[in-house]
Amino acid sequence: DPPRRKVVFRIMHRDGGSGNFPASVRMRVRCAKIVHLRIVPNPMKHPRSDGIDPAARSRSRRRALQAVYAWQMSQTPVDKVLEQFSHEQDMEVADLAYFEELVRGVIAGHKELDQALSAYVDRPMEQIDPIERAVLRIAALELRDRLDVPYRVILNEAIETAKRFGSDHGHTYVNGVLDQAAGQWRAAEINARR
Repeated sequence: DPPRRKVVFRIMHRDGGSGNFPASVRMRVRCAKIVHLRIVPNPMKHPRSDGIDPAARSRSRRRALQAVYAWQMSQTPVDKVLEQFSHEQDMEVADLAYFEELVRGVIAGHKELDQALSAYVDRPMEQIDPIERAVLRIAALELRDRLDVPYRVILNEAIETAKRFGSDHGHTYVNGVLDQAAGQWRAAEINARR
């Protein structure tokens, strides 16, 4: 793919003022004329020193949610679930290793994850909406096993995923459960931030 370009144009106002604006900005400008148009390369974000692409990780979590949900509904073996999702188009821009780690980890350890979450939920895991259950399981796995990922990132990603795919107020339930779990499982990290 060629690098994306950003269009910048200069607007001269009738009153003599001017400014540079990206073309993506939707503005109502009356009595103005474009006096200069240039196309500049879109500035690339500097890669993180650890090599992690946060956007790819986020896509991996969303795809993992869909895979775990599919497994919960069908009890299909993990290799079949991974095979089904490996051919999807946007898997090319996801962190495949992270996706696979999440899916395999949740499926292999769902009983332990459910047991660990049971102290923070108000009903048996089987009674929780399947989307919220999958979100909770993935986030619990990350909170417990991926100490390299900040707890705030895990909570934010889980809440946003629950908002996107879950029921109307499912994200508030997910937030409450994970906030309590993080308070216990990541107490040292939370206290260090204070």
